[in-house]
Amino acid sequence: MDYSLLSKVGELLKDKRAVEIVEKYVPGITKNPMIALAKGMTLKAILDVPQAKQAGLTEEMLLNVLAEINKK
Repeated sequence: MDYSLLSKVGELLKDKRAVEIVEKYVPGITKNPMIALAKGMTLKAILDVPQAKQAGLTEEMLLNVLAEINKK
């Protein structure tokens, strides 16, 4: 299954390979207590969260992460 901006954070967190790649781009993010609040949100919705913007998360970054995750 390929992930997209419409995938939910919780889906990615269930995928060990996806977690490893996300951690490479944003170290510590999957261990942050706030991530539990985001599990039901889509990646696109995360872009609108002020904390994501403060962390420097951009759509371009997410698309790069997704491209790497979706490589077979």
